[in-house]
Amino acid sequence: MTVRDSLGLSLSGADVGSAAHYAKALHQLQCYVGDPVGSVDAAIAHNPDFVMAHVLKGYLFGLSTDGGAQPVTRACYEAARDLPATSREQAHVAALGHLAEGRWHEAGRVLEDLTIEEPRDALGLLAGHQIDFFTGNSRMLRDRIARAMPAWSDGMSGYHSVLGMQAFGLEEMGDYARAEGFGKRAVELEPRDGWGQHAVAHVLEMQCRQRDGIVWMRHNTDDWAGDSFLQVHNWWHLALFHYDLGEIDEALALFDAPIYGSPSTLALNMLDASALLWRLHLRGVDVGDRWTALAANWADKATDGNYAFNDMHAMMAFVGAGLGEAARRLLEAQEHAMAGSDDNAGFTRDVGRPVTVAIKAFGEGDYARTVELLRPIRGIAQRFGGSHAQRDVIDLTLIEAAFRAGNAHLAMALSAERMAARPDSPLSQLFMRRASALGRA
Repeated sequence: MTVRDSLGLSLSGADVGSAAHYAKALHQLQCYVGDPVGSVDAAIAHNPDFVMAHVLKGYLFGLSTDGGAQPVTRACYEAARDLPATSREQAHVAALGHLAEGRWHEAGRVLEDLTIEEPRDALGLLAGHQIDFFTGNSRMLRDRIARAMPAWSDGMSGYHSVLGMQAFGLEEMGDYARAEGFGKRAVELEPRDGWGQHAVAHVLEMQCRQRDGIVWMRHNTDDWAGDSFLQVHNWWHLALFHYDLGEIDEALALFDAPIYGSPSTLALNMLDASALLWRLHLRGVDVGDRWTALAANWADKATDGNYAFNDMHAMMAFVGAGLGEAARRLLEAQEHAMAGSDDNAGFTRDVGRPVTVAIKAFGEGDYARTVELLRPIRGIAQRFGGSHAQRDVIDLTLIEAAFRAGNAHLAMALSAERMAARPDSPLSQLFMRRASALGRA
């Protein structure tokens, strides 16, 4: 008997029991809560020939951007590769194989074709969406999901997740009003949907609606933060609202508790911690010894050379903590990465290397060099992944470097540029005041 999921898609090698474990893992992933690895491991233990269970586990590790997870991704691919599977499932296996070898773009293309053929494949949409995020493909963040939307409707299992992904894609393409509506509908349908919650936070960040953002994040923390592996990132969004308002004590309190009160070794969590401390550092805030534990955990990953976006954030921590040897090892790992044949070689060459060197130069007080390195890459920074909100740290570093280099004309130009883009931001207004003062000096 062919076992099918709740949307009618066949699950080769599964029985009713293993399919239930798989469905639980998929729902946990769609909400970013619980232990989807544990749930999918239960599915595999129940039926070792369950091909999509191996695929789901492989995606969980492969999409972590953590170099230490790659052996598990490869093992999942090898386990799934020769199992009986439908053509749809074989496409998933092929995508996982590309991901295991660092071919992010090819994995995304395989999943694109898969979900054109079968737009109700929830895992294909979710994995493809995450690949679009990690490769900085804003248009596909929107369009991959938009293509599938006609096949989805209220009452279908996982519909909230599709709405949340569409919300984030719309936000990254600047369609803020529609993005906010989709995101709020996702959270209305499933209050535990951390991605939908996060999509609305991005809208409010980009629109400089800091007070609205604080209210949005504070009103349902039990839903999006409880047992969620996206909670650090969502707490980081709340901290950004306080940061932009100049509420530094509130931002530090969030760092000291939910963001990095319990030091994590997960790259995605460490990235958010670095991103917040570096913004505070740019603002001249003394963060004390907060860099120490974070930099120590990054040091263990300094030689990964796995994902250039992580390298930038690791260098922030090394600069903050004064770990010169770790910084050297990171740059050496980037040399090896750029000589590779996977997509991270391009991520690193195009953006990751210059921005990481620029962060180091800033730490050494070579602000003119920081400006020289950052100006050419701002227009292509999406090539190494992340969101507009995350990549904003590149602009913030450039602006501060221009000020510290005493380049009054560039500081004014960049401040005016930011004021035009974010006129309601208190930080934009602060930059304009500083630029005017520097011009008069």
